[in-house]
Amino acid sequence: MIIRKLGELEGKVRVLYRKSMMAFTTGKVTAMKDAGGVQVLQYQHPVEVRGSTPRMAEFGFSSGLPAGTDVLIACIGGDRSSGIVIATNNSAYRHNGLNPGETVIYNQWGQFVKLTQNGIEVQANGQAVDVKQATQVTIEAAQGVMMKTPLLQCTGDIQDNCEGNTTTLKSLREAYIKHDHDVEGVESGNSTKTTEPTKEKP
Repeated sequence: MIIRKLGELEGKVRVLYRKSMMAFTTGKVTAMKDAGGVQVLQYQHPVEVRGSTPRMAEFGFSSGLPAGTDVLIACIGGDRSSGIVIATNNSAYRHNGLNPGETVIYNQWGQFVKLTQNGIEVQANGQAVDVKQATQVTIEAAQGVMMKTPLLQCTGDIQDNCEGNTTTLKSLREAYIKHDHDVEGVESGNSTKTTEPTKEKP
């Protein structure tokens, strides 16, 4: 009786050990599908290739994994057929050199947004930066705003000192085009006179 009980216990321990050894595995991404409610991956392991493996990620953040990305898979109950990707890393594109406390969002094309102790760095790496569908964009800078660009364009009107001034650049331009002023002391012949300062009309 005791021997039988010990045998049953030994069998349960073996099953538990086997499941614990199979609780985690690693692999490399070979394909991905980023549609629906959860991203699913196909990964390759030294002894198998598995597809339709869901990837769990933090709320508010998502990324498309390049082929060859390393993944860590948690297998529920030690069952390799019920794996979930819980961590990823790609050494070829990883943004390194961070200081303690810094955070970065990056991609495989060298673009990144880095939050540092001394400020925020946005690296577009030669590509466009678009802010879309905003009702209003406000920049609050204590010292100033500098734009290093050969051309500054605006599709609408421009208004300076906007908290107290209602005149726009367009209205000033139109007033200048339509303006006239008196020239005093005009003489005949080859005489010339300098005009008086412009008197803008309302």
